[in-house]
Amino acid sequence: MDFTCLLDIRCALGESPVWDERRELLFFVVAMGPAIHAVRLDGTRLQTWPMPKPVGSIGLAESGRLIAALWHDLVVFDPDTGALTQLAKLTDEPDTNRLNDGKVGPDGAFWVGTIVLSKPRRPVGSLYRLTGDGRVERKATGYGVSNGLAFSPDGRTMFHSDSFSEALSVDRWTLDPTTGEIAGRTRIAVLDEKTGFPDGAACDAEGHYWSAGVFGGRLNRFTSTGTLIESHPVPVPAPTMPCFCGPDLRTLVLTSLRESSGAIKIAPNLKSGSLFVARAPIAGTPIGRMRGL
Repeated sequence: MDFTCLLDIRCALGESPVWDERRELLFFVVAMGPAIHAVRLDGTRLQTWPMPKPVGSIGLAESGRLIAALWHDLVVFDPDTGALTQLAKLTDEPDTNRLNDGKVGPDGAFWVGTIVLSKPRRPVGSLYRLTGDGRVERKATGYGVSNGLAFSPDGRTMFHSDSFSEALSVDRWTLDPTTGEIAGRTRIAVLDEKTGFPDGAACDAEGHYWSAGVFGGRLNRFTSTGTLIESHPVPVPAPTMPCFCGPDLRTLVLTSLRESSGAIKIAPNLKSGSLFVARAPIAGTPIGRMRGL
């Protein structure tokens, strides 16, 4: 894949790209900016909305508003007015954890996990499911860095990863898209420094799982059973999340990381933290919108 720079923003931590087909805009976050941004696929019309707390991830709602994960708060953000309204708050998550990677699932709920910030890092993070009426349910625990949420084209499989250096794993769950229940957790892959740690992810139309290999400078494509079938080099050492965009969902945008607070140091690269774009060999799976908002 031939990646070029879409937006030379060089932020500390770019994450959570989300394609809005109605507005024809790509939303993404600068986690510690903290801010939500939007840009066209030709790199023009950059818009920025500062956030009051670090923002881990975003998703689209049926109304056109966004759901945003701000530390322990789950808020509704209206990009047309700039209004923020709190929907829910995590009440029993450790203070040293914050909300991280999230994505709207085929069940119309927002799935989001936490990252453990304490040192040494321990696997005390969780994965949550948030519905449009503000109900939050803890679905799984034992993560260091909850990451890599993606859903199969038929809506019946959920992928989820842990970027914690003691895990570096990708799991597959069976999902009921009607009730949001998950079962049958299966570990399908364990990564290493060659492939990069498993960060943000997306599914393509064939049900394959695309995982950003942060610190490895790769974009990895796995089958649903965990076989690595492609590994694409990318222009920066720390890609963070892919997103399929455009009318045919074959424009692939990749966010990236410039600064690391951990023990792993990022190799010098002038455009680390920027957004990159390439033509994908296959279309992506459309991402749903949160119901009830």
